[in-house]
Amino acid sequence: MKTITATSAILLACLSTGAYAAGDDVGACIITKTDTNPFFVKMREGAAAKAAELGIELNAYAGKVDGDNESQVNAIETCIANGAKGILLTASSTSAIVPAVEQARAAGILVIALDTPLDPIEAADMTFATDNFLAGELIGQWAAATLGDAAKDAKIAMLDLDVSQPTVGVMRDQGFLKGFGIELGDPMKWGDESDPRIVGHDVTQGNEEGGRKAMENLLATDPFVNVVYTINEPAAAGAYEALKSVGRENDVLIVSVDGGCPGVANVEAGVIGATSQQYPLLMASKGIEAIAAFARDGTVPAATEGKDFFDTGVALVTDKPAEGVESIPVADGKDLCWG
Repeated sequence: MKTITATSAILLACLSTGAYAAGDDVGACIITKTDTNPFFVKMREGAAAKAAELGIELNAYAGKVDGDNESQVNAIETCIANGAKGILLTASSTSAIVPAVEQARAAGILVIALDTPLDPIEAADMTFATDNFLAGELIGQWAAATLGDAAKDAKIAMLDLDVSQPTVGVMRDQGFLKGFGIELGDPMKWGDESDPRIVGHDVTQGNEEGGRKAMENLLATDPFVNVVYTINEPAAAGAYEALKSVGRENDVLIVSVDGGCPGVANVEAGVIGATSQQYPLLMASKGIEAIAAFARDGTVPAATEGKDFFDTGVALVTDKPAEGVESIPVADGKDLCWG
């Protein structure tokens, strides 16, 4: 039997948690940022499987693109009208969606934010998510440790999500910078840091084309970039293609967050040096279980001890471990990946 890390063992224990019956005529909704990103595809799959197991009628909605708040507001209104007992939501705009969430909660609906905390976080009944700050911190620590003394002269390109600065993007960005050893400005936003090692920030919309364009823009700012932080693995793949087009693919360190199977494959191939793996199927399945419990007796899920959200775990995946930074090898990352 393969040996797994403590992080993986905790994850597998969570996945084996028993289900409980929700009763008849319980409806739930899952609303994701898009219906194309593999992360959200797996999230919907996890929710659908658990809903079928518990006899819950699940309706799925998504924005047209990342950042499409209007479609998500419309979806919440539909869920309210249909009498849903609970909503699982990955918000495109973490603050603009709050009034619609408040309407849902006022109607007696349990609202659980998945992956992306709302702003403020208490706008939802609970958040089921990766510790996104820790996810960023792990890749920052790994990048700094891998560079060693050269970290003090690094030239860092920051490939973020969207100009609206959704919470998930801010936390990953700021976690990376802290892990790398860079002093933060306001930890609730990116772009106000004064460290000269930061070449600049650009946005990717979390997709490959956006990653390519953002990387091209930052290479125009400084062609000697040698460290690239990316909000997710599709953006990392785009950044790699931009670097490859100018012959820089072998001398730039790219780090990312997600842990999808294509991203883990890119770690194995050397496209990405390390990625922080999160577990969307677990977020969604635990969210459906929480809706079932709420429908049964009004139970509201509790946060992980010492945190203001329910932590679904994170692990750094790399085949180039760095001293002092806990990680799992690509082989284990493949066993736990999604998409």
